[in-house]
Amino acid sequence: MEVSLQVQSPLSYKAVFNHKTECFKIKPFLGSFPFARTSLFTPWRCECPASRLSHRVTASAADFSKRRQRRSSNPSSKGPSSKGFTPKTQVGTTTQKRDQKSNDEKEDSSISRSSETAEPNKTEIESDIALEEESTIKLYQKKKVDESVMEEPEEGIPLRGKDLAVGNQNVEIGSTTKILEDVAGLSKKEPILKNDIVSAESDVVSEGKHFGGAKIDDTVTVKDESISSDEKTIEDTSLKLKLEMEADLRRQEIEGLAEDNSSKGNKIFVYPQIVKPDQDIEVFFNRSFSTLKDEPDVLIMGAFNDWRWRSFTTRLNKNHLNGDWWSCQIHVPKEAYKMDFVFFNGQNVYDNNDRKDFCVLVEGGMDAFAFEDFLLEEKRRELEKIAKEQAEKERQEEEQRRIEAEKAANEADRAQARVETERRREILRQLMEKAARSADNIWFIEPNEFKGAEKVKLYYNKSSGPLAHANELWIHGGHNNWNDGLTIVEKLVRSDREDGDWWYAEVVIPDRALVLDWVFADGPSKVATMYDNNNYQDFHAIVPKSIPEKLYWVEEEHQIFRKLQAERKLREEAIRAKAEKTARMKAEMKERTVKRFLLSQKHIVYTEPLDVQAGSTVTVFYNPANTPLNGKPDIWFRCSFNRWTHRMGPLPSQRMLPADDGCHVKATVKVPLDAYMMDFVFSEREDGGIFDNKGGMDYHIPVFGGIVKEPPMNIVHIAVEMAPIAKVGGLGDVVTSLSRAVQDLNHNVDIILPKYDCLNLSHDLHYQRSYSWSGTEIKVWFGKVEGLPVYFLEPQNGFFWTGCVYGCRNDGERFGFFCHAALEFLHQGGFHPDIIHCHDWSSAPVAWLFKDQYMHYGLSKTRVVFTIHNLEFGSDLIGKAMQFADKATTVSHTYSREVAGNPAIAPHLHKFHGILNGIDLDIWDPYKDKFIPISYTSENVVEGKRAAKEALQQRLGLKKDDLPLVGIITRLTHQKGIHLIKHAIGRTLERNGQVVLLGSAPDPRIQNDFVNLANQLHSSHGDRARLCLTYDEPLSHLIYAGADFILVPSIFEPCGLTQLTAMRYGSIPVVRKTGGLYDTVFDVDNDKERAEAQGLEPNGFNFDGADIGGVDYALNRAISAWYDGREWFHSLCKRVMEQDWSWNRPALDYMELYHAARKY
Repeated sequence: MEVSLQVQSPLSYKAVFNHKTECFKIKPFLGSFPFARTSLFTPWRCECPASRLSHRVTASAADFSKRRQRRSSNPSSKGPSSKGFTPKTQVGTTTQKRDQKSNDEKEDSSISRSSETAEPNKTEIESDIALEEESTIKLYQKKKVDESVMEEPEEGIPLRGKDLAVGNQNVEIGSTTKILEDVAGLSKKEPILKNDIVSAESDVVSEGKHFGGAKIDDTVTVKDESISSDEKTIEDTSLKLKLEMEADLRRQEIEGLAEDNSSKGNKIFVYPQIVKPDQDIEVFFNRSFSTLKDEPDVLIMGAFNDWRWRSFTTRLNKNHLNGDWWSCQIHVPKEAYKMDFVFFNGQNVYDNNDRKDFCVLVEGGMDAFAFEDFLLEEKRRELEKIAKEQAEKERQEEEQRRIEAEKAANEADRAQARVETERRREILRQLMEKAARSADNIWFIEPNEFKGAEKVKLYYNKSSGPLAHANELWIHGGHNNWNDGLTIVEKLVRSDREDGDWWYAEVVIPDRALVLDWVFADGPSKVATMYDNNNYQDFHAIVPKSIPEKLYWVEEEHQIFRKLQAERKLREEAIRAKAEKTARMKAEMKERTVKRFLLSQKHIVYTEPLDVQAGSTVTVFYNPANTPLNGKPDIWFRCSFNRWTHRMGPLPSQRMLPADDGCHVKATVKVPLDAYMMDFVFSEREDGGIFDNKGGMDYHIPVFGGIVKEPPMNIVHIAVEMAPIAKVGGLGDVVTSLSRAVQDLNHNVDIILPKYDCLNLSHDLHYQRSYSWSGTEIKVWFGKVEGLPVYFLEPQNGFFWTGCVYGCRNDGERFGFFCHAALEFLHQGGFHPDIIHCHDWSSAPVAWLFKDQYMHYGLSKTRVVFTIHNLEFGSDLIGKAMQFADKATTVSHTYSREVAGNPAIAPHLHKFHGILNGIDLDIWDPYKDKFIPISYTSENVVEGKRAAKEALQQRLGLKKDDLPLVGIITRLTHQKGIHLIKHAIGRTLERNGQVVLLGSAPDPRIQNDFVNLANQLHSSHGDRARLCLTYDEPLSHLIYAGADFILVPSIFEPCGLTQLTAMRYGSIPVVRKTGGLYDTVFDVDNDKERAEAQGLEPNGFNFDGADIGGVDYALNRAISAWYDGREWFHSLCKRVMEQDWSWNRPALDYMELYHAARKY
């Protein structure tokens, strides 16, 4: 039951408040209600209207051990009854109360509205009293208060009334103690809702004030602290009651579930039945239905998400449920989508649900795919943390190395300074022994006693030496054996002395001078032509009052040390800056190459975006024209990741949709976070049919930014050449450079090489072990060559103690033995390479020996790749290797087509591929080439090549003039087009150009022919032609840098490195269209579209045919371009320098080939 207590009386502001105050307190009287709950007053501010006081009192009583009453509030009546207690509507049933529980805010607002409806200038006191259904509250009253408007008391007269009449009921004035006891008693039964309490900021105090003529003579004081304490107690009690009710309901539900599951024979159930993430659940286990029924201990062991997340082991306890039920509590993490578990006795007896394990699904959280992404993100963060820690560790280590290196360098500088100081001291000591204060009738100084910083007059007798007839006299001087160079330059004037032809100059003595050094001349520095230098001894005079010699040499040593330090730091800074620029240029070139690699198949397939990022969505565009699927009505896209090994397996086939351009079809794919490679093929139907799988290679596009890196592949090269230690031809360059490039891609590369007795080694090898094969002991040596691990095999039968690589009559036997010994080394050494790469006829036997004798003995997963460098040698061995190799290559695309009809190749075209060779950018780099006069890049190519041309002209005795210079660097064989070379020399001279040839001929007849040609040209065109018929490595670098054009007119050329090196140095290639020359040189006039298809721009001049007309066509256009458009020509030089002809791209192609080989 709720009642509203209203006190309505216009009050005098002055009567209530005797003084001005910002906040004031009132001590109202509160009657004592049995089982009542009383609200306290809010503080009033002086800004409130003086004639209106409004405060609310809420009282309620109920038996809260049974149920809680619902509070309600009705607007106050406008009739007479509004001046007393007005009964409220009876609270509803228990169910209604529960339904109304959430309506506190609405009820509170209705209470507020009831206050707002009161008449103006009325003071209202409301009390809400909640009653138990079967009980009532008797209201006791001793006096009635007039129900009409209370009379306004006179100013200054205090209120003394003992009671307050409200309507037809009286409230007895009770004591403060009683009220507090009631409140405390009530707090044990029902929590007071927040809106039931009117909190006070300060004590509420009112003493001796009149309310309508009645005086309140008892004082109630309630402090904030008690309010807060009571409120907290009530809230705690309410929470406890709520928890008890919920526990009771939970217990009933669990008992019902236990009974139901027992009747069904179920071993387990969980509560709550719907498991959600990030909550505690209880697992119930019926031991009597289990293999653990006789075990005293029961434990649960489990994890989440298929045993991949947050494992746990917990002991179960016997509970109150009927039956042999045991239980424990488990927290379900927010990442869970399933809980997996088994029960056991803590030792070796398990109940694992008949080996299927128990599991409970978690609803409303992650699914399996979202969890995978979560794990990947966790791994990404972990890897980033590890990388950050590793980077910091490396930074600290580098800083420590820098500090130690700086310390060592300083010590070296100090030692060098001491040595230099001693050297100078000895020289100066000898000089001081010869020095004088004057020379009779030649020179003297006034005054004869002087010190540093003082001005003296130095006299010279002009007639005493070779300057007797000079028009002018000058002194050029220094000090301490010219230690600081020329520091004194003064003109002499004639003296008034009459005892000779004396002249003098006023000279300031240097501060630190021990000895003064000088000569006389007929003019100032750089103008004088005649000197008196004392017969090449110079003049020297002692400084009488110089600084102490010991102090001077201490200071001198320190100055020398500081100078050495500064010079060293300048050198180090220049080296560091050059290294950083080199690394930046290589990285930029590599980035351009990767982009070019991605665009190389754009006419068939490409992606948007071009750089595929892990975790992103990518669209694949495919043009079926010129593919096996040309004209097919439907194209299906089949995709996976990580070389078809991704955990998700191949994605479902997609029917590709038409793209906007009308030529392509497209499909969209979400790239997982743990992808490093995207793999796909195309088919005509969903279930297969005709495929486009790029000739068995499949389409692959690298994925960037993934948290998983491609696992390294293990590659072993078995070869008989390796640059620079055993180089004969291009084979040695390929073995070294390809291995380094693949190693830079984070793969493992080893090389097996014969240990020739003519190896060009710069450091010693380490003996590793010996093994036997075919009755021969073979010693194994190990060393690093160009950063690559190399195993050297030295059979003790002397096969490689011949002083050469090739040239023995038994080369076939020697290299056949080496191939077998290399495979035996791998087998006995426990090597398990993914790829064995063998080269040319010399290591061709590896292919069939491996398949016949080793593939099924520990090397079953290894695959063989065979590369043909030149089909002119050992075609029979090459043909047999082609038969047994898993994949085969040659050194350019065009050359692979040119030899496709060869009987050794033709039967195996399905596994034959052309991959272009590259050049080593560390060896051929004009920015750090020590054989050219100045370093240059594409940014200053014009200046760099001009300086190189002048140096080349000077070295070879050519005319220093701005003329087009054609360079030829080649072996002089018929393969290289020697008849075209001869003609090109003559044509260049006719066009007023210069020509330089560097090379030699293995055939003596050809060599003699070129010797005669050289003699003839040197006689007739000595200032414009020079033929150097030998091998000269430094000169080759200078020719590449100084030439405007490099001519390569080969009749056939499997790859060719000369044209690639020329472009690296900004020289323009002029080549015949054959083999690798055609694949790398795109004519500026005719090959624009062909170049664009490769992601390039035209870069040179080429010609067809093998006659002089063809070479004239290309050479004439090249020389004319030089004469007619110098600015355009310079831009062409810059363009070719920026093209990447390194091993960056070939290494990617070889890795694709290696992966394709592993599929077989």
